[in-house]
Amino acid sequence: MQTNVILDQRLKKVVSYIPQGAVLADIGSDHAFVPCYCLQQNLVEKAIAGEVNVGPMEAAQAQVALVQLEDKIDVRLGSGLTVLTPGEATAITIAGMGGTLISTILEEGKANLSGEERLILQPNVDAVDVRKWLLANGYALLSEAIVKENEKIYEILVAQKGEESVYADDSEQREWELYFGPQLMREKAPAFVEKWQTEQQKRKYILEQMRQGTESDQLQEKIVKIEQLIQKMEEVTH
Repeated sequence: MQTNVILDQRLKKVVSYIPQGAVLADIGSDHAFVPCYCLQQNLVEKAIAGEVNVGPMEAAQAQVALVQLEDKIDVRLGSGLTVLTPGEATAITIAGMGGTLISTILEEGKANLSGEERLILQPNVDAVDVRKWLLANGYALLSEAIVKENEKIYEILVAQKGEESVYADDSEQREWELYFGPQLMREKAPAFVEKWQTEQQKRKYILEQMRQGTESDQLQEKIVKIEQLIQKMEEVTH
């Protein structure tokens, strides 16, 4: 428990994208540190902390009580976005889980979104799944960031309903942009280069193992795909 809530660099970056004076919904709130921090820093008007399990919800309630913000932070038990009514929050944060899970939460909770809110999403892995969901559901990618902390690298995606303009018209190029991140590909921040160089080494190891396998058309197809991915990783990191 923290009386004066301090966030790590990853979550500080997430918070930096919340509009001043927003009504925040933090989904999968983990002790409600983000809502508590935002209220203590006068960044948001009020907040909702959503948790799917009773234990974490009670931990969030205890943290909110400790900092005496019960009148400003509503801790709720429920799955994903089901804790919200449409339009209730103007900013939604979902951080610290896999991209596949985040996209599932968004898909299953579509009816609980008004389309006016800003989405600030921090997948630990598989950010491509989140980008694909945003694109398919009419969300414009406003910003992307990449942060390294404690030897781990995280991507942050910020989106709002609107016309998408950051992706290439060419379908093959768009697929790569969804995978790597269109803005991140252009910016080539040190953490981005490090992440994909590491992933490249992992794929090279997998490729060597596969080449020792029994020859088949299916295996050859997989090898070609991994070779293409390695080549692209080489391109985007230089």
